[in-house]
Amino acid sequence: MIRLLLRSLGTVLLAAACWPTMADAQIYSWRDANGTLVLSDQRPAGRDATSFPVAGAETVRSTRTVSRPASRQLDQIIEQHALAHDLRPELVRAVIQTESAFNPWARSPRGAMGLMQLMPDTAAEYGVTNPYDPEENVRGGVNYLKDLIDRYEGNEELALAAYNAGPGAVDRFGQTVPPFPETRDYLARVRRAVSVTTISRNRIYKTTMVVDGREVVKYTNVKPGSNASEIMAARRR
Repeated sequence: MIRLLLRSLGTVLLAAACWPTMADAQIYSWRDANGTLVLSDQRPAGRDATSFPVAGAETVRSTRTVSRPASRQLDQIIEQHALAHDLRPELVRAVIQTESAFNPWARSPRGAMGLMQLMPDTAAEYGVTNPYDPEENVRGGVNYLKDLIDRYEGNEELALAAYNAGPGAVDRFGQTVPPFPETRDYLARVRRAVSVTTISRNRIYKTTMVVDGREVVKYTNVKPGSNASEIMAARRR
């Protein structure tokens, strides 16, 4: 996922952001104390930085305006959608911080977009038509995160690993965190901001079969292949 921290109008323009502004003639690049790559049209004070000339910068313009939400407005969006899906707002904030550093115009090299870095297929699946709109992006991202948490029966660690690497990767490794450095680093960065539970639910299923004309009821903690079952209990373990 993208880790760029964009600090200026010129930088936002180069990152496919949408504020109308004029790009400056130099872009500076450096790593901050957390190892995050920073791009800016302002030379940093007291540190070395790599500079890149921008040819024809005085002619560059953006083509679309997107308003950036105020901090309180974004907090309200996060609270609204997190609570609607029974998620902790602080978990959603930690995901946004790790995914995009709260930059609503962020786009990764793989094509993930916006605050919660939604891939195009995920955005389409959750009805997000403008992934750079904070409200739409958070709505879709929270919905997706909740579905992953439900898929892994309350295990937030596996859900976050799936959010980063995809549920297919988590399942291929026996529903464990894939041994990918990027995914391990992703979980570590989320954990620096919020506690992450590895608790899962132990579900008891009830099935009813007809044997020799009589109904036979069976209980099991293994989900039956048929949909004709009923969850009798879902307790955390």
